[in-house]
Amino acid sequence: MKKQGEIIQQLSKKQLTFHLYFTQFLLLTIACGLGIFLFDSTSEFWMQFHLSSSIFTVGMTSGLAIVLIDIVLMKVLPAKYYDDGGVNARIFTNRSMGEIALLAFFISVSEEVLFRGVLQFHFGLVISSIIFALIHFRYWAHWFLIINIVLLSFWIGFIYEWTDNLLVTIIMHFVIDFLLGLHMRRNGRQSSKEGMSHE
Repeated sequence: MKKQGEIIQQLSKKQLTFHLYFTQFLLLTIACGLGIFLFDSTSEFWMQFHLSSSIFTVGMTSGLAIVLIDIVLMKVLPAKYYDDGGVNARIFTNRSMGEIALLAFFISVSEEVLFRGVLQFHFGLVISSIIFALIHFRYWAHWFLIINIVLLSFWIGFIYEWTDNLLVTIIMHFVIDFLLGLHMRRNGRQSSKEGMSHE
C-alpha cells in the first residue's frame, strides 16, 4: 500500500488523471470483449437497462445510505482504519466538483457494466463480487478496507439482483463515488490548510 501511495504522490495531476481514465477504459474494453462471447445478442445486454422510479428510490437512496454510514465510521473510528496511504486524498483533493463528477461517472459506468452487467449476469453474485474485490488490490493490505469493499460489492450486487436494472447500480455507484470524493476533497483541503498554518 505504501509503495503505491508513494508512486501516486510522485505523479502529476495530468499523469494521475490519465492513469485513472485509462483504467476505466481498460475495464470497459474487457467488458466489451467478454460481452461479445457471452451474450447471444446486444439486446440481451441492453435489456438490463430500464428507466424506472427505482433508479431514484433505490439507487440514490442506497448510495446516500452508504455514504452516510461511511462518513459516520470515518468520524468514530481511528484514522488508521481508512488509511489507504494517501491515495484517495491525492486523487480528489485538487479536483473541481465537475472533475470529480466526471470521474465518478466513468468509474460507475465502467465498473457496473463489467461486474454487474457482464460478470454477475453470467456467473452470479459471488464470483462477480470476488473479482470486484480482487481488482481493488490497493486495499488488500488493510483488513478493514478490504472487508469494506467486499461488503459494498455484495450489497451493490444484491441491489442489481433485486431490481434487475443496471441503471440503478450505476446511479448508486455514482452517488457513492461522487459524494465520498467531495468529502475527501474537503478533508484533504482542510489538512493542507492546517499544515500551512503550522509552518
